[in-house]
Amino acid sequence: MPSNFLRTLPKAELHLHLEGSIEPAMLLEIRQRRGDHPTRAEVDQLYRYVDFPSFLLSFKNITEHLRTAEDYELITYRLMERLKRESVLHAEVYVSVGVCLWRKQDFAAIFEGLDRGRVRGERDFGISLLWIFDAVRQFGVEQAQKVFELAVRYHDREVVGVGIGGDEQKAPPELFRDVFAWAEDHGMRLTAHAGETGPPESVWGALNLRAERIGHALTAFHDPDLVEELAQRQIPVEICLTSNLRTGLCPNLNDHPAKNYFDRGVMITLNSDDPAMFGTTLAREYQIAQQTFAFTDEHLRELARNSFEASFLPAEKKLEFLNLFDAAAAR
Repeated sequence: MPSNFLRTLPKAELHLHLEGSIEPAMLLEIRQRRGDHPTRAEVDQLYRYVDFPSFLLSFKNITEHLRTAEDYELITYRLMERLKRESVLHAEVYVSVGVCLWRKQDFAAIFEGLDRGRVRGERDFGISLLWIFDAVRQFGVEQAQKVFELAVRYHDREVVGVGIGGDEQKAPPELFRDVFAWAEDHGMRLTAHAGETGPPESVWGALNLRAERIGHALTAFHDPDLVEELAQRQIPVEICLTSNLRTGLCPNLNDHPAKNYFDRGVMITLNSDDPAMFGTTLAREYQIAQQTFAFTDEHLRELARNSFEASFLPAEKKLEFLNLFDAAAAR
């Protein structure tokens, strides 16, 4: 159980997938509302995976049961309710828009559900939330362009950026150079999952796309020049400890490079990634970092401060949160 200090430490979360935050009990509720009658055991089965490819399949199978604007409104609202309990003041949440388009869902209706959930969650829990529209890299460049065009369309409704997730092995970052440049020209902030299953070259590739934050960068430590580059340029790296352990990409947490990055001056943040699928929370990620790497409370305060610094909030809003954080941390 995370300590009171970790639970009440003000935080932002920057690498969080909306669909990966759906607890099995909530998925059961969504399906029952629709008139399905699955058993809890059948729902739990959807959350089982043994490695990264089967995790991606599990994620896809869970999202299959999200069909209406109301489903998306509910999962957004419940996510914000949980963030409140974790003392998360601000979150930047990935939506798998690439999957919605692949399923030929009515995204305009879905977005209205997302927006209603966000507005209600902000009102009831005081949480700030921005969306990042995620393309699935193995679906190809044209599909990514469609996702990015939607992000631009909804830019004035709290859609702050775009990213690419999915299987790095099947689609290296270089393929996406033109669509990333297009998104940046249209005011989008840029992120990329890189160095999760791919080699350090994948992280270099993401930097060449002008990605402002890197998701995972688990393999970057194999290339000291890359770690030096990340540290020198203060490119935020979104660390997801339990995620990397549960997908088998880092079989032993003691071998995770998070502390190595921190000691070498990389700006790391802690994140839960797909908390319901990994059985974690953001406070628990802080607890694991403390237990595994002997991070002091002071170190963890630094990581929490990084999470606001690395956010895509407008400058004045970011300053507001940093002042709030500093006041709380000084108590």
